[in-house]
Amino acid sequence: MFSRRTAWPLAPNSLSQELELRREKGLPIFDLTESNPTRCGFDYAAKTILDALANPGSLAYEPDPHGLLAARQAVASYYAERGVIVPPNQMFLTTSTSEAYSFAFRLLADPGDNVLVPAPSYPLFEYLATLNDLELVNYPLEYDGGWRIRPEAVEALVNGKTRAILVVHPNNPTGSFVKKVENDALVRVSNARGIAIIADEVFSDYSLASETRPDIRKEEPRVVSHASNSGALTLTLSGLSKISALPQMKLAWLVVSGPERERRQAVERLEIIADTYLSVATPLAFALPRLLETRRGIEPQILERVRSNLGWLDGQLAANSLVGRLETEGGWYVVLKLPTIRSDEEWAVEFVRREGVLAHPGHFYDFATEGHIVISLLPPPRILEPAMIRLLEFVKGFV
Repeated sequence: MFSRRTAWPLAPNSLSQELELRREKGLPIFDLTESNPTRCGFDYAAKTILDALANPGSLAYEPDPHGLLAARQAVASYYAERGVIVPPNQMFLTTSTSEAYSFAFRLLADPGDNVLVPAPSYPLFEYLATLNDLELVNYPLEYDGGWRIRPEAVEALVNGKTRAILVVHPNNPTGSFVKKVENDALVRVSNARGIAIIADEVFSDYSLASETRPDIRKEEPRVVSHASNSGALTLTLSGLSKISALPQMKLAWLVVSGPERERRQAVERLEIIADTYLSVATPLAFALPRLLETRRGIEPQILERVRSNLGWLDGQLAANSLVGRLETEGGWYVVLKLPTIRSDEEWAVEFVRREGVLAHPGHFYDFATEGHIVISLLPPPRILEPAMIRLLEFVKGFV
C-alpha cells in the first residue's frame, strides 16, 4: 500500500527506549542535544517579531514564484554586508532549507541519481534524498587537528549518476568551514564532470573565532559565501531558522549563481518548480525584512553563549585525560572523543541510564569510527555544566 521511499525502520532504538523509560519514571533529564534556540533562554525582540506579521499588504494575494521582491531585496542586503552581490532575480524564497533542498534535487536529478554529501554530517540529508528518490554517496571529511575536504577523494566518487556535490558551511556537527582552496578545487571538479554544487550555509554567521579565541585556520581563508561562486552552477541555501534563530517562522531562500548560461537555465526551471508550490505565506514574506533585522540582537547572544560554554568545557577537559574534543570553527555543536572501550551507542545509552544526560552518539552523524559523542553548546550553563560534570565523572568512574 505504501511507497518504498517511506519504508524507514520505525522501531525505537535503544537510546530512545532508555530515554522513554527515564521519562516514565519521572527522573530528570539533562538534554545536551537541545538545538532549538527558542527553548534556550535567549532574549527575543518579541514586539518587533509580532508586529512584523501585521503588515496590511498581507491581505492581498499577488503570487511571484521568486517570492516577494521586498523580501528578496532584504536578503540581498544581508549578503551585501558580507561583500557578496546577489541579484534578487537569482533568489527564491522557500518555507525552509529542507524545501530548498527539494527544489534543488528536483532541478538537478532524476530518480536513481546520486548526490555526494560530507561525512560526518547531518542525518536529515538521508531523508531528503530518499523522499526525492535519490541516493547519497558519502565523501569523507578528514581530521588532522582540523577538518578538511580532500577534492581528489570527492572526484573519485563521481560517476555517471552524480548530479551535485553538497557542502555544509560550517558543517554540522564538525563545525568546519569550507576553505577557499577547497571550494576552488570543487568548482574545478564540478566543471570537469558537469555537476552542480549545493551549499548549505545556515550556520555561516556563527564563527567561534573571537579576540580571545583566535581562528585556528587563519592561514587558510574560508569562503565568505558560496553565493559568490561564478565558476560552477551553485545553489546556496540559508534562512531565518539559524540567522535570526527563528525556526518557527519557516522562511528560507535559495540563491542561484554560476556561469551565465547554466545560471539562466536553472532560474527558468526553478521558476516553474516554485510556481507549482507557491509555498511561502504572504505575511511571512512581508515580515522577512524585519525578522532578518532581528539577527543583530539575537546573534550576539548566541555567539556569547556558545563561546562561553566552549571555554568552560575546555577548562573541564583540560583536567580530564579520558575525554577530549575535536577542533571546531563554527556553528553550535561540539564533538567529544571518548575511550573506544564501548560503542558510541553504548556510551549514549549509559549516559541516560546512569546520569540522565542525553547526548547524540557519533553514528547518528555517520562518523566512520567509534568514540564520538555530539553535544549542543546552546543550553544555558545551569543545564550544560552539571550535565557535563556528570558525564565526565561517569567516564572517569567507568574506565
